[in-house]
Amino acid sequence: MNHVIRRPQRTLTTEECETVRGTALLNFQGGLIMGIIDPVPNPSPMSEDEGAWVREQVWPGFMTELDRKYPFGFWRWSMCERGTCWNCLAKRCDLCVHRQEGGPHVDDNTDWVHDARGRGVAKLILRPDDAPCVWWCRCPCAKDGPAPDGPARRRRRAKESVAAKPEAAPAETDSAARPDHSAAARQGRRAPEPVDEAQYTLF
Repeated sequence: MNHVIRRPQRTLTTEECETVRGTALLNFQGGLIMGIIDPVPNPSPMSEDEGAWVREQVWPGFMTELDRKYPFGFWRWSMCERGTCWNCLAKRCDLCVHRQEGGPHVDDNTDWVHDARGRGVAKLILRPDDAPCVWWCRCPCAKDGPAPDGPARRRRRAKESVAAKPEAAPAETDSAARPDHSAAARQGRRAPEPVDEAQYTLF
């Protein structure tokens, strides 16, 4: 799939923002990565009260336990209901997940039907309007073409310009006149490894 599927973006209410703020940090980070901090539900034949009854009375315990850890649940969102990626939520549209991936590759866009023990037994790919059940980040930013400017791109350009400049000749020093007393202390230390630029794309 090489074209962006535009779906409406959700704006959290004040009450929903408070729900998100009360989420444990690890689950909050996981929700950001999966795009379920601001999910947008498809039309459902069930009301919210009916859905809550099914989750409480029908779902096996392992599903209910995990679902409660996320601000708007974990199991109830299919790929096409996922919201905005974590970079766009942080105003870093130059690092939008789907711009980085070149398309909606996240989780292979596969949902699963689970049995009572939690094992995946079948793939589930459903949408009422026949549109592909994939996650495209819902931010209205461009997902292709030239990336908008951002800190990561500015950092990269600064490194490239420094690398292009000729190195200055090292100043000569009189090693006999000034012995380096700290050399012995530094012998056991490891030199820091260079940071891979790819790490910058995570933040």
